[in-house]
Amino acid sequence: MRTLIAIPCMDMVHTIFMRALLGMNLVGECQYAISCSSLIYDARNNLAKQAIKENYDYMLWLDSDMDFQPDFMQRLFQDMEENNLDIVGGLYFARRAPTNPIVYEKVGYWHSDETNEVTPMAVPYREYPKDQLFECEGIGFGGVLVKVDLIKKVQDKFGLPFSPILGFGEDLSFCARARDVGSKIYCDSRIKMGHVGLGVVTEDAYLK
Repeated sequence: MRTLIAIPCMDMVHTIFMRALLGMNLVGECQYAISCSSLIYDARNNLAKQAIKENYDYMLWLDSDMDFQPDFMQRLFQDMEENNLDIVGGLYFARRAPTNPIVYEKVGYWHSDETNEVTPMAVPYREYPKDQLFECEGIGFGGVLVKVDLIKKVQDKFGLPFSPILGFGEDLSFCARARDVGSKIYCDSRIKMGHVGLGVVTEDAYLK
């Protein structure tokens, strides 16, 4: 069992992320790969190509602004193997307000009969299933385990697997394509991740 631990980034990684990465308990044979690009979907496509070319079995996608527990990878593999899944991720939240869960109960297009306009729609869970594995229509790729066979299926049908569909980011675009080729997407809300944000420290923050 071979896994490519794939880290797309722009030009830097956070110290918190590096601590988590170095402390993560690995499963099977693992190799790390980083792809830097100002276009994250381009970085993801490059990493996906590498995983396919080098015959990896799995890809563990980790964003460089995430924090997670040492057993993160182990628990994702446990979910995947016990439930025969193609893709499963942990639970995390947006780093800017509104801090919604980055897991979606509805991903698609809404058609207005009045204007005949078609609008992309991604509805995050407000009340997500607590402390359990559950199916969803889309998930952020901050921390996701995916079978490379699924990435191959998506690539065979659609070409570059992470190129954005109109109105969606690269992660939800992949999720839409994965569902189109017959895969189901899962989130495990027991596996919680931190999302490193940016803030401005002022005197007010000190005085609180």
